[in-house]
Amino acid sequence: MKKLNSLLIATVLAGGVFYSCENASVDPLDEPVSMETLSKIESMGFSTEGVIRFESGYLVENDIYLTETDLSIANKGTKIPTLEQYSTNNLVCGPRTITVYAPTGRKGYSAGMIAGLDLAIARYNAQNLSLTFQRVTSSNADIVFTRLSKRDERRGVLGSAGFPTNSCEPYGQIKMSGILESSYGLSTGGIATIIGHEMGHCIGFRHTDYFDRSISCGGGTANEGDGGVGANHIPGTPTGATANAKSWMLACTDGSDRPFNNDDKTALDYLY
Repeated sequence: MKKLNSLLIATVLAGGVFYSCENASVDPLDEPVSMETLSKIESMGFSTEGVIRFESGYLVENDIYLTETDLSIANKGTKIPTLEQYSTNNLVCGPRTITVYAPTGRKGYSAGMIAGLDLAIARYNAQNLSLTFQRVTSSNADIVFTRLSKRDERRGVLGSAGFPTNSCEPYGQIKMSGILESSYGLSTGGIATIIGHEMGHCIGFRHTDYFDRSISCGGGTANEGDGGVGANHIPGTPTGATANAKSWMLACTDGSDRPFNNDDKTALDYLY
């Protein structure tokens, strides 16, 4: 089964795009990430595997966007032992309603993508948390979805997000591919899982298999570290993690539908 690196999953699409390189200039996003930058990312605790240039910064852990400013001010990270659910140091203060905006139309998202977003919101709201989500029609919202560039969509990027601010606010932007339905053939539930994963980052969740990304992504063992933003074990969640448990916050996804499992619900209830 093909692995789609979860949310913001920067998995490169199978198959190549061929073009003449004669008289072609090198796109800055295609340039290798410098060893100096990789060293900074590693010192934060993040894995340097698969880091790519993205927007005006870098994409790490497949779906976390770091700017040059983030790299310059971040604290040194540490490696984390084997536990399951994790949160960042900063969380969103509640109770409150978090408004969400996603554009539609030619430069926005299809009806299928919006259906996935609505399902993701419904799944959170069904947990009766201190945080509720509401999709609005104004871009003056707490979390604004913007569509990835066609270039990033062709590169296999699915989405990106960040973590809450130190003033208790959710991360304010999710960049999401608009072709999860049309090119990847994902169901509404599969789209909701990926969108819900990015929303999870925005309110402070780290990856469930944080201590070993190979559980969901394959390959060699890779501990993501705390990235200088915290990776705090959530009480009541088990040690270890398995791909079979299908947590919505596993680092990588196969595109299937992953509603909250019991441990996910425990983690959500504990934090919010």
